[in-house]
Amino acid sequence: MKELSKQQAKERINKLKKVINHHRYLYHVLDKHEISDAAHDSLKHELYQLEQKHPDLITADSPTQRVGGEPLSKYTKITHRAPMLSMEDIFTQDEFDSWVDRLVKIGGHNVEDFYLMTKIDGLAISLIYVDGVLKTGSTRGDGKIGEDVTRNIKTIEAIPLRLRELSDAELKKFGIKSSDLLKGTIEVRGEVFMGKKDFEKMNAIQKKLGKKIFANPRNVSAGSVRQLDPKITASRPLSFRAWHLDDIGQETQKASMEILNLLGFKTAEGVHARNKIEVRQYFNATNAKRDKIDYWIDGVVVRVNSHKAFRELGVVGKTPRGLVAWKFAPEEATTRVESVEWFVGRTGKLTPVANVSSKFIAGTTVTHATLHNADEIKRLGVKIGDTVILTKAGDIIPKITKVLVELRTGKEILISIPKKCPVCESNLVQKDGAVDIVCKNKGCFSMERERILHAARAFGIDGLGGKTVERFINEGILNSPPDLFKLKIDEIKDLEGFGNVSAEKLVGEIGTKKEIDLSAFIVALSIPNVGVQTALDLADNLGSIENIEKASIEKLQNIQDVGETVARSVIDFFASERTQKLLNEYQEAGIQIKAPKKRGTKFAGKTFVVTGTLESMGREDAKEKIRVLGGDVSGSVSKKTDFVVVGENAGSKLEKATKLGVRTLSEKQFIDMLG
Repeated sequence: MKELSKQQAKERINKLKKVINHHRYLYHVLDKHEISDAAHDSLKHELYQLEQKHPDLITADSPTQRVGGEPLSKYTKITHRAPMLSMEDIFTQDEFDSWVDRLVKIGGHNVEDFYLMTKIDGLAISLIYVDGVLKTGSTRGDGKIGEDVTRNIKTIEAIPLRLRELSDAELKKFGIKSSDLLKGTIEVRGEVFMGKKDFEKMNAIQKKLGKKIFANPRNVSAGSVRQLDPKITASRPLSFRAWHLDDIGQETQKASMEILNLLGFKTAEGVHARNKIEVRQYFNATNAKRDKIDYWIDGVVVRVNSHKAFRELGVVGKTPRGLVAWKFAPEEATTRVESVEWFVGRTGKLTPVANVSSKFIAGTTVTHATLHNADEIKRLGVKIGDTVILTKAGDIIPKITKVLVELRTGKEILISIPKKCPVCESNLVQKDGAVDIVCKNKGCFSMERERILHAARAFGIDGLGGKTVERFINEGILNSPPDLFKLKIDEIKDLEGFGNVSAEKLVGEIGTKKEIDLSAFIVALSIPNVGVQTALDLADNLGSIENIEKASIEKLQNIQDVGETVARSVIDFFASERTQKLLNEYQEAGIQIKAPKKRGTKFAGKTFVVTGTLESMGREDAKEKIRVLGGDVSGSVSKKTDFVVVGENAGSKLEKATKLGVRTLSEKQFIDMLG
């Protein structure tokens, strides 16, 4: 073939890009084929060869730029243009009706018009397009700041590198012009996921190659997007469906979804519903056909259709009022109990965990189920070899809810309650009236591992897992939580699965976590019977570790919700040589404990309980406002409670408050009291 001039090459490249993008749209959005895969690949190959001859003609939106570049050493952060908020979960018809009633009460009858979408079990992604070209892709992160995964996102064919050019005529019915879409910055959000068939094919290949079999598509999708090497992402059969488009003048979510389709995106399956009856019908129909849908879903997103009404309804905490995720009922399956193991936690408490025959439930492969404690084993009457009903709701740990005794063969074996610690073989104790069995050896390997993991979470260290901590302990690198801050790159870079990059990343992250709030530090210490709320109370009332350490049992018991058991736990904890050594090691490691912020005095000496759903704020927001004004927050109602703030659907706490004569406050009364 005759060599093309520069101008001819440029024209040919532009035509090839247009044709390739056209067929990408047909295949990934409209599920149509006009040419074979081989022909499509041939076009991309020709484009690649031309660009190699004329590298100055390569543009960011070229199909050849989906894969390329050297692996990254770490991810940078991207601040979202608007927070990626979470959704309220509902599970029943009554909860749905209550949600709609609240919307009508706040926003009027114009909110009874909905758009419904399948809730895809994937990884939420934000895409930023500038002048129609994909600029960045980022994960949700903490809702405000996500990780920049642009290079990996570009490898997913279902995500257009350039938005399709639309005419004013195509957009006329939406009341917008093409210039509104292709000029300036536009954000699209959606879900990266892996289809059922693609997941099965990928695992079949993994098995054939003798490699790791992936447990569920959501985890492998999230892991694939966050690979440092984009070539690994490209090798995984990922897809994408959009569910959000910036408000550029369109009036409804229905319009947004139609425009997203025109721009080149496959969207989450959905319909427009004009009332509650149609919502219920769609939910039931989707639930019935969910196994036939090519990707995993765990419910239906119900959203107020009008963008104006959605905005006016506002946000409660981190959740928009105008949408909910109506989740399918918890999935259940029958399985067999193959054995029971007892695990030792950070406080020495033993928890029985049943190993069960592998079952795929709610999108994950389940092989373990918690039995909580010896009393639960007795209540269920469960034995090894029993056929049981296993229940899993969302991300909750699977649990055994029933034993099918009619299927027993007579060969089932009683579950033995251990007399010695299964890890260190020390004696076990069970206090009178308590259900928990506890290991007496404070130096038990399992307890130390769990204490280190617990401390890592309290300090906000995300890069550590149980296996890693266990390996570090076995290597003699970690002996206690403060050792986390003494880790050196040279100590871990040569361990299997690490290397310089991983070692630098972990040590670097830990180095940024040496400053910690007093309440979080108290949590990190793993004081028996002291949880997050008690840690906050201790921090607010005593102000420093030194003051807590010196406090008498009487002074501790004067703190709201700190009874004799908790006070004695605190006294005994700080009296031990082990604790003193721990505190000294934290000091030597350079840990800086931040004093609690000074609180107001308006609610000083007053104890509040917050129950039910508040319309103007989340419950945690309400609790924080109480603490800022000097009040205490309790999780239970007692005679010592001064006020119970009552939201919608308040339950037993309201009943107890009425019974005890404790004053209750409506949301409006509470807001008035806040001033």
